Amino acid sequence: MPTLLFAILLYLAPSIVGVDAFSGTLRLSLLVLIFIGTFAVPSLLIYYLYRSGYVQSLQLDTLADRRLPYFLTAIVYAGLTFLFGFRMQLLSSVAPEIAILLGSVTVSILLVGLISLYWQISAHSVGIGGVVGAVAGIITKFGEVDLVFVLAILVILAGLTGSARLQLNAHTPAQIGAGFGLGFFLSMLTVQFLI
Repeated sequence: MPTLLFAILLYLAPSIVGVDAFSGTLRLSLLVLIFIGTFAVPSLLIYYLYRSGYVQSLQLDTLADRRLPYFLTAIVYAGLTFLFGFRMQLLSSVAPEIAILLGSVTVSILLVGLISLYWQISAHSVGIGGVVGAVAGIITKFGEVDLVFVLAILVILAGLTGSARLQLNAHTPAQIGAGFGLGFFLSMLTVQFLI
């Protein structure tokens, strides 16, 4: 989901994240780095935990299976946020919004890990809710009406994601609604107050 969010922002609203002067190749490089840090590394980490026997299923069906992967993923995301915020100094001075949004995603993953100590909130819903919240926040704060159609597609995608999780009996409606709400409001507040 972070890759989807940043693809939208880097290519459809580059001025919001301060990369409007960047070439298409540089934007693609940033997107690839975000993809590696937010999808590839956590996926490989979860696969390693599965192969090592620390988790019983790649689907992370049980609360016990969810805890370690989400906390380790939050650490990976925090490292990526640190990289974008403090180690890539030129980027962090020109486009600090990228690190701020990555920080918001890190907090949401950490909250999923904490909530998963007691309850199986839908991480899929947190992710799509975060994308919807960030795009909605950008539309309302910056008047980016060009993103309204994108927002409509994202809302449909959120509905499909929630429906799929229900169809698979992976979550209850409350877990899906809570996940969407957590992602949505955290991202919306981040955009409204920090960007």
